[in-house]
Amino acid sequence: MFNKITLLLVILGAVNIGLVTMLHVDLIGVIFGDLSHIISVLVGFSGIYMLLTTYTTLLKKPVH
Repeated sequence: MFNKITLLLVILGAVNIGLVTMLHVDLIGVIFGDLSHIISVLVGFSGIYMLLTTYTTLLKKPVH
């Protein structure tokens, strides 16, 4: 369950960065309003968590 939430937050963050870059629209700010800073911090932590779990998963599997 935690992996699904972190994946959703990372996708939301990636889409938000794309929209801010191309259209100057902050999707997280529009959806969450005053909580956007907290959500952005959670997106950052989710990215770090996904990076670490993906890295450790790759280390456990032999590369062919």
